[in-house]
Amino acid sequence: MAAPAKINFKCYQGSTFSEVLRWESSKKIYKAITGITQAAPCVVTSVGHGVPNGWRVKVTNAGGMKEINSSDTYKIATKLDVDTLEFNDINSIGYTAYTSGGVVEYNEPVSLTGFTARMHLREKVDSTTTLKELTTENGGIVINTTDYTITIFISATDTALLTFSSAVYSLEMVSSLGVVTPLANGTITLVKEVTR
Repeated sequence: MAAPAKINFKCYQGSTFSEVLRWESSKKIYKAITGITQAAPCVVTSVGHGVPNGWRVKVTNAGGMKEINSSDTYKIATKLDVDTLEFNDINSIGYTAYTSGGVVEYNEPVSLTGFTARMHLREKVDSTTTLKELTTENGGIVINTTDYTITIFISATDTALLTFSSAVYSLEMVSSLGVVTPLANGTITLVKEVTR
């Protein structure tokens, strides 16, 4: 089992806290590219790509448009439809024209069907007092099985009541069989509210 991701957050007191996480497997998916536009933003055609909206993707081995190829840098893709992806932060107008070949590469998403999630905020790892509990049952964590997203949510009303300076958290995913997988952990820094 892979180690949980280390992710630190900032929470603004009196503001809605909403963070979207995605759970990738270690399995790589490669889908052939049939076209890349010289445009801003850049659009890549890859028939039946299977990329969920907002997923990390990289382009490799594209002919002609060498500037878009990457060995290690992933970009966030917007799924336009089942065959096309848009890369909002790539302006390819000045790139060399695409000729042929290449693949979009991404890590296969873990199916979230049947999962629940739970997360505790505590002052320190060994603290016995829970500052905030978030679960799928209480609406603090929302799982979207279509887009493969896990959203951590604290309402503005609830963040206004938080008083800690910094807290630690751990996010656990629980399968329908009761298997617990630690997905992420780290710190949450509370930025105190001025306008209230």
